[in-house]
Amino acid sequence: MIESFLVTSRETLEASLVVGIVLAYLNKTNNQNYKKTVYYGIAFGILASIFSAVVFTVFAGGFEGRAEEIFEGTTMLIGAFLLTTMILWMMQQRHIAREIEGKVEKHLMGSQPLFSHLGIFMLIFIAIIREGIETVIFLNAINYASGINFIGGTLGIIAAIIAGYLFFISTRKINLKKLFNISSILLILFAAGLVAHGIHEFEEAGAVSGIVSPLFDINPILNEKGLVGSFLKGLFGYNGNPSLLEVIGYVSYLGLIFYLYKRIGSSGAAVKA
Repeated sequence: MIESFLVTSRETLEASLVVGIVLAYLNKTNNQNYKKTVYYGIAFGILASIFSAVVFTVFAGGFEGRAEEIFEGTTMLIGAFLLTTMILWMMQQRHIAREIEGKVEKHLMGSQPLFSHLGIFMLIFIAIIREGIETVIFLNAINYASGINFIGGTLGIIAAIIAGYLFFISTRKINLKKLFNISSILLILFAAGLVAHGIHEFEEAGAVSGIVSPLFDINPILNEKGLVGSFLKGLFGYNGNPSLLEVIGYVSYLGLIFYLYKRIGSSGAAVKA
């Protein structure tokens, strides 16, 4: 449930932030006549996301046996990669509102109203469809790893919409930096679990060797199918009897993220100096 909540809330929050900034800027610049264009962008973006979910599900359902294991492993690794790019992008954002407002201003300054409406529509549409497609991939990766929780996913969407609304339309007192920092830590661990689980699927398919399999077995102490073990497996990719290759993948991913995080932090400090 928690992993579904994290993914949908994070993705929906990013999209809702873009929509909220655009609507707030249109209000501030007295361009309310463009609001319908924003709403059209939201509607078509959601429809396109649903369509992509249907296509992905139909496509994925055509695999069996070894091909299915390879496809699931590939989906998990792609999900981990997209999660990583999303986390690193959010770590680098210092002026997200200013950046989006600049894009809206550029579209509003177009010589033809039609192109201004089209530019704003595409800005919203791309924001929605991008997060929608990523969510489809993430949730399918979660489904392969531990199963999707509909309630958790729905609550994540609702929470993100409320947070975006409160931040940009009402009080603006929500500390997004802390919110993103906390969710980033959890999502990094979740992405590391996807990497390890993706490697496991490739091992099951015989595409790669686990080198030493299993490297150890602590299931008698903390069974991955037990209450606590299944929770840790779903959220952090816990495996009570992993192969050496899975452990290498998990640790290497965390090491890479830590390195990139330090690089981003040092570059940010250099800019401030």
